[in-house]
Amino acid sequence: MPTNTVVKFVPQQEAWVVERMGKFHRILEPGLAILIPVLDRIRYVKSLKEVAVEIPSQSAITHDNVTLELDGVLYYRVVDPYKASYGVEDAEFAVAQLAQTTMRAEIGQMTLDRTLAERTQLNYNIVNAINSAAAEWGIKCLRYEIRDIHPPENVVGAMHQQVSAERRKRAEILESEGARQAAINVAEGRKQSAILESEAVKAKQINHAQGEAEAISLRASANALAIERIAEAIQSHGNNGHNAVSLSVAEKYIDAFGALAKESTTVVIPSSVNDVSGMVTQMMSVYNAVKGGQTKQGETSGGSPPVVSQLAPPPPQPQPEPVGHH
Repeated sequence: MPTNTVVKFVPQQEAWVVERMGKFHRILEPGLAILIPVLDRIRYVKSLKEVAVEIPSQSAITHDNVTLELDGVLYYRVVDPYKASYGVEDAEFAVAQLAQTTMRAEIGQMTLDRTLAERTQLNYNIVNAINSAAAEWGIKCLRYEIRDIHPPENVVGAMHQQVSAERRKRAEILESEGARQAAINVAEGRKQSAILESEAVKAKQINHAQGEAEAISLRASANALAIERIAEAIQSHGNNGHNAVSLSVAEKYIDAFGALAKESTTVVIPSSVNDVSGMVTQMMSVYNAVKGGQTKQGETSGGSPPVVSQLAPPPPQPQPEPVGHH
């Protein structure tokens, strides 16, 4: 303790407690101070700076009966030099013991998982408990920090297994989700492909049908025009027209047999294949019969009957004489 030399200089961030004749007299503030010899005595010197106190390692049991080894650091400051001098014998020892007991009490209310996960909340609870108890000591706890938590070896091994299992679970879930999404994407792609393919086939069939319809219409129009012109030609030329029709029928007859012989190796030929004139006569008879029916229908409806030229029946063909055996 500083001795009484009448004139004293108090350092910054310190508070000197002076007693006069054994009784508290005053607190010297930083700066110049005058003391009365013999009567005044500097009894306590308190630092107003923040002080860090190491809390030694101790055992604590959690709410789920797991024994932990913990240590920490306590930060406090003297806010009332009078209470810190006369309220407690040893403020630093008292606050360190209070921190240990408070920490054990808080750990007992929490499970192991909460103790490891909510360290900040645990520190906050310890600080509040210390301040409520140390208010009469002129001390304010600023913060408390848990440095290390040491669970038992078997608990550490179980925690590692739990973490590994949890990671494997997440990996399997992610893998299954990826496979599921991939299958969905593949199915969606196949669906879109099938839809597009069916639409393409539909459009192709529609275009083909439209083309076929236009082709049939054009062929029908051409055939109708050709028949109309042939009819006009036959009617305008009389017998010459009939002769032209006979010639055309004979040509088509010969062309048909020629095409039939090209398409197949086996051909069924009628007995009168050489009688072209007879075949033509039959065709013209059919033609005249159809035309005669149209004429009767026109007379029945009141129109003037057209002039129909009748073709003479074909002359009889000479029969080949049988050849006798001599």
